[in-house]
Amino acid sequence: MTIDATMVGRSYAAAESYQVGREKIREFADAIGDPNPAYRGADAVAPPTFAFMLGSRALEQLLSDEELGLRLDRIVHGAQKFSYTRPIKAGDDIAATATITTVRKAGDVEVIMYETALTTVDGEPIATSTSTISHNRAGA
Repeated sequence: MTIDATMVGRSYAAAESYQVGREKIREFADAIGDPNPAYRGADAVAPPTFAFMLGSRALEQLLSDEELGLRLDRIVHGAQKFSYTRPIKAGDDIAATATITTVRKAGDVEVIMYETALTTVDGEPIATSTSTISHNRAGA
């Protein structure tokens, strides 16, 4: 199997939504070494990179698509950027959906760009992440 332009537009929703809790925000902030008080307390907001953890749940679905034939041990994560509508905050119930937006080949390497939309379960946009991964099929 090889990735091609027919894969563009495929979407992968996380298996379930994620209930954002104050404690998870604090633990994440501690893990990245950020003492910002905004990441603690009753009105805690999540650090900007917390969105990666939420989006990774949709990425798991993309990577497990047998038709794509991607192998995690042959993937390099490249560029990633986040655009926010509003901060992620404690109490949010977040759904994540990753959609393949671009596919190109460079020799044995497939370069895949995908966009992950984070919304509340009610559909309110929260953030969008645009990411690039490279997958090497050589020797596979």
